[in-house]
Amino acid sequence: MWTNYGAVGIRMDRGNAPCAVHNFVSLTRQRFYNDTRCWRLTNSARLGVLQCGDIYRAEEGGPGYKFADELTGKETYPRGTVAMGNWGPDTNGSQFFIVHSHANIPPAYTVLGKVTFGMRTLDRIVKAGIKPGGPVPGDGEPAKPVRIHRVTVHG
Repeated sequence: MWTNYGAVGIRMDRGNAPCAVHNFVSLTRQRFYNDTRCWRLTNSARLGVLQCGDIYRAEEGGPGYKFADELTGKETYPRGTVAMGNWGPDTNGSQFFIVHSHANIPPAYTVLGKVTFGMRTLDRIVKAGIKPGGPVPGDGEPAKPVRIHRVTVHG
């Protein structure tokens, strides 16, 4: 994934989440994520994630369908985890998040894979901050827009 802050490489885990990974790969091949923004940055004691995958704004502009979660109930979300974002059980679409620090959340989000390179890119995004005036302190749009120029699939 190439952004205006730099590149982030992700290794997908087809064994853990075959449907979610297939969905992400399909959307990538359709260029769905190209020229989009990451609309949400969270940096709080409970949650540290960059959320992307909506094409209009946070929570708007998904692919027009939903699919089931792929969960074991033992999911954890350490730094570098890439997981599906959702609005509740079985509401996956195109949203995904990357854990830049930690995510003390219940095992309710399908894990897609892990960042293989580019954590410094995420650190730069976090350092730039969050736009003031969000609904919750430490949660809102990145202060400097995060643009995804291109997402590609290898293999």
